[in-house]
Amino acid sequence: MRIALDAMGGDHGPTPNVQGAIAALQELSDLEVVLVGDVPVVEKQLSEAGFSDSRLTLEQSEGFVEMHEKPTEALRKKPNSSIAVCWKLMAARSVDALVSAGHTGAVVASGLRTRLFLKGVKRPGIAVTLPTLKGRSLLLDVGANPAARPEHLYQYGVMGLIYAEKILGIANPRVGLMNIGSEEGKGNELYKETHNLLSRSRLRDRYVGNVEGRGLYQGQADVLICEGFVGNVVLKVSEGMADFLFKAITPQIVECLDTERELAVNAFRDVGRQYQYSEQGGAPLLGIDGACVICHGSSDARAIQNAIKSSAKLINRDINGQFTSELSEEMVADAG
Repeated sequence: MRIALDAMGGDHGPTPNVQGAIAALQELSDLEVVLVGDVPVVEKQLSEAGFSDSRLTLEQSEGFVEMHEKPTEALRKKPNSSIAVCWKLMAARSVDALVSAGHTGAVVASGLRTRLFLKGVKRPGIAVTLPTLKGRSLLLDVGANPAARPEHLYQYGVMGLIYAEKILGIANPRVGLMNIGSEEGKGNELYKETHNLLSRSRLRDRYVGNVEGRGLYQGQADVLICEGFVGNVVLKVSEGMADFLFKAITPQIVECLDTERELAVNAFRDVGRQYQYSEQGGAPLLGIDGACVICHGSSDARAIQNAIKSSAKLINRDINGQFTSELSEEMVADAG
């Protein structure tokens, strides 16, 4: 497999991207990485690391989208930015996947401009994995599609169930609709229409109905779907709350007896790992003809390494083939 890595993306410049690529290549024997960015800068880092491998190649780009820039304007002014070149490589089938810790809006916008969607997919969505009292749940969309329609959310349900089963290993996953209440008829027109659609669709046996925000972490559903505006708010509030709780509890742990402190620190660390983006690597943009994993801007080398591994897993398990097959069957059923 061949993966394009946005070497210039992220808060810390090319260093973690280069280090993460090296670590991934050392771990995966069937991997090739194309580092896209300022070639002289990347070459210097590779030289300093003493790393040389024919499976690692470089692709020149011109600038990158900075975090404060508006995605569409930046992409128009910088048509050969690092993330734009990554998408061009995938559109040309020169790579199977791309990974970026750059501007999330620019990653999505550049992908939408290529129209590199899977057959049958109307709008791609970003999926994140979150811990729950019953294991893990998948939340999507968390930012790619803030103006979703019911059919978009339905497709997120289809793709989310397949991802939960094939990638997360959840047996017989259930899908819920993130809403302001669990009762019938809750929400605005988008959510009312989506609820009706899901209730009569082929997903009806897997559909648990409306799920309130608290239900996400209680594990009331394995896949929670919503439009990108709501999903992004839920994600950011979750990240902020996790950070707050960890910082609020830490002083209490320090005051514990030695034995209690060791037990508390170990439990604290285990729970914390579930929230750390470095362990997950990144969030996949589902519905793309290829694979795209979007990393946190603060990603370190480990996060980049895991993001590359995640994109490789998506390719190896032919997730897109399963998406296309299921959505094609749905279209045939609708036509009948």
